[in-house]
Amino acid sequence: MKAHDGMYIDGAWRPAAGRDTIEVVNPVDEQVIGEVPAGTALDVDAAVRAARAAFPGWAATAPAERAARLAALRDVLAARKDEIAETVTAELGAPLAFSQAVHAGVPVLVAGSYAELAATYAFEEKVGNSTVYQEPVGVVGAITPWNYPLHQIVAKVAPALAAGCTVVLKPAEDTPLTAQLFAEAVAEAGVPAGVFNLVTGLGPVAGQALAEHPDVDLVSFTGSTAVGRRIGATAGAAVKRVALELGGKSANVILPSADLAKAVNVGVANVMSNSGQTCSAWTRMLVPAERYDEAVELAAAAAAKYGDRIGPVVNAKQRDRVRGYIEKGVAEGARLVAGGPESPREQGYFVSPTVFADVTERMTIAQEEIFGPVLSILRYEDTEDALRIANGTVYGLAGAVWAGEESEAVAFARRLDTGQVDINGGRFNPLAPFGGYKQSGVGRELGAHGLSEYLQTKSLQF
Repeated sequence: MKAHDGMYIDGAWRPAAGRDTIEVVNPVDEQVIGEVPAGTALDVDAAVRAARAAFPGWAATAPAERAARLAALRDVLAARKDEIAETVTAELGAPLAFSQAVHAGVPVLVAGSYAELAATYAFEEKVGNSTVYQEPVGVVGAITPWNYPLHQIVAKVAPALAAGCTVVLKPAEDTPLTAQLFAEAVAEAGVPAGVFNLVTGLGPVAGQALAEHPDVDLVSFTGSTAVGRRIGATAGAAVKRVALELGGKSANVILPSADLAKAVNVGVANVMSNSGQTCSAWTRMLVPAERYDEAVELAAAAAAKYGDRIGPVVNAKQRDRVRGYIEKGVAEGARLVAGGPESPREQGYFVSPTVFADVTERMTIAQEEIFGPVLSILRYEDTEDALRIANGTVYGLAGAVWAGEESEAVAFARRLDTGQVDINGGRFNPLAPFGGYKQSGVGRELGAHGLSEYLQTKSLQF
């Protein structure tokens, strides 16, 4: 798609307040494919004012009408699926087949789920002699990451609109073209002017201005824990609500009774998916000591198959960051059994699919989020040891448990300090709440729990 040279504010593309721009680079060949405006606090203020002005009308709109606009948005996204996939591939570098299935396909499901929820959600209920109303929070500042550019936008904007909120979106500077395409889809779906607004720009400028704006009632942010802390502190000073989906270091716990080959192969695929740029990736594989060598051999063989099947990471900074973690793992005594820090290609921001064995729980690569195609395999002595290791990080976003009997896996999963756990390879569910424990965040996305983040409660007593 051709990049817009303005901001989408109050239902129209408008010139940016400043002249600075951001280049969009294809991470496969390092070529500039477009540029977008670098928004300022003035752009953010104009967008917030438009959202504030549109809020009373949208909040008063019947849920059935809000559902109809979301259903129309779902249909537009479905009709433009090929264009979306090509755009994501161009600015993120994901293989086209993956972009079509995941980056373009999943947002259609999520948008559709909120069209249904908007029409059926209990915005009003009787509790004894009280009537309890669920009302929209107000103006939402949505700040989204680059790793799943459209999914993360839809996961915030769709429930906000379903709730009756208005939105100002600040997308990641690496993937703004997908966000502009989404703004086009919103307009095509007939969402009223001012209900959705888009400001492209850098996080420390446009993102910070949005988080600090006094007329923003809730900030929904997905990204690093470090930035999430700053947004939380800013919002706390203003007594402003936040929804924070942050980092992860998820454990893939393979219990002794599990089908080891299946668990290892699915686990490696999970880590390599989207070039490892997934906050919920199972980047720590926990294996019983008596089967450790077998698991390492299986994982190394599985990783070798991904050498030419995964795309690059998003930019040069991220590539260098991931390589730095690989070098750190070697320096701390972990054993490379696949991949390594050397680039597999002369051009592009590629990182070799990497697997470490002999990883101990206190090593850096076992504690910090790498956000690249890097797997650490740890051994445990018994299930209590596995539980201690699995819960032994500051994160608690996701994870997996494998066992011969589902009941055994469920019993173990209930003791994990994490927000979402896949049992024996459980499938993605767009209606299930997603979010973390501990430093992995505050609040939930997707489904009815995601909708409730954008609502506040009022009770009338009779």
